Amino acid sequence: MTMQPAAINYVPYVPYTPFVSGLAPTPPLPDIDDVRVPVESDTDIVAARQKGRALAVRLGFSSGEATMVATAISELARNIVLYALRGEMVFGRESNGEKPILVITARDEGEGIADIRQAMQDGYSTTGRLGVGLPGVKRLMDEFEISSIVGRGTVVVAKKWKE
Repeated sequence: MTMQPAAINYVPYVPYTPFVSGLAPTPPLPDIDDVRVPVESDTDIVAARQKGRALAVRLGFSSGEATMVATAISELARNIVLYALRGEMVFGRESNGEKPILVITARDEGEGIADIRQAMQDGYSTTGRLGVGLPGVKRLMDEFEISSIVGRGTVVVAKKWKE
């Protein structure tokens, strides 16, 4: 008899979610449902990019801002596929007075990142790639926080404010 691996059940703010600072990210305001995209393959990267970009446009972000958001989403989702095999992207909204803030959360159950400072250096890569993913996401977004626990997973929360 062949055993099938159990499917991962994605639950909002799952218990394993690591927060190095000890503080969980502020959840999105309840006036818009979170958009969740499980990420396990290249197809999921495309779906995450499209859904995140569509939400940015729906919130009134300019075409240029929506493109920056989509690029950041692609990088984060690609990292899930490359390093963790599976995870999820969650897109939500916060408010800064009158202007919306798009919140992107990428979380996985991978091996985690042993040295976050090193991973955030331009040019650093454990797979021989260009090493611009996480630092690039940080540059594209207005806020960026990364938390990781080795053996348990990584969470990245990035926010883009509407100009």
